[in-house]
Amino acid sequence: MTSEFKIVEEPKKQLTMHPKKFAMWLFVASVGMLFASITSAYIVRQAEGNWLYFDLPAILYWSTGVILVSSITMQMAYWAAKKDQLDRVKMLVSITMGLGLVFLVGQWMAWLYLVEHSIHLIGNPSGSFLYIIMGIHGLHIISALIYLAVVLKSAYRFKIHSRSLARIEMCTTYWHFLGGLWLYLFIFLLLNR
Repeated sequence: MTSEFKIVEEPKKQLTMHPKKFAMWLFVASVGMLFASITSAYIVRQAEGNWLYFDLPAILYWSTGVILVSSITMQMAYWAAKKDQLDRVKMLVSITMGLGLVFLVGQWMAWLYLVEHSIHLIGNPSGSFLYIIMGIHGLHIISALIYLAVVLKSAYRFKIHSRSLARIEMCTTYWHFLGGLWLYLFIFLLLNR
């Protein structure tokens, strides 16, 4: 009795990703490259000389803490969505939005401090770089706040729950990225002033 054994290869499971998540990751990568190029240019320009050294505004320490706390509240909102705790999602996303606004106010106050100390956008490149870094990051925070508003609206319409997490997951990832990016930028500025 002979029996034939055929070896059949199992089809490989394809790697798939939600198209919007893929687009978000491309956007995050491009923003990361933008800030990598800005910080590289900062180092190169600083080495050329004619660089004004000054202390960073103290409010930046405080606003860094605010953005880190907001990352925690955003993560808690995501976890609440996974558990279908929609009231908690609404509350935590609202808190995250509030902390994001507080962060922006802190950045604005840092700009006012710089102006009071005669550090302007036009003038010494050290001040120009600081304004550009804070300004571009601030614009991305504004875009994330708009995204948070969309997520909050979706939560009120019961479109975010344990079976529909893509929107809040993408928003959480973007918010964490911006918080981590600011932490990197802040440490970079502290070490390279």
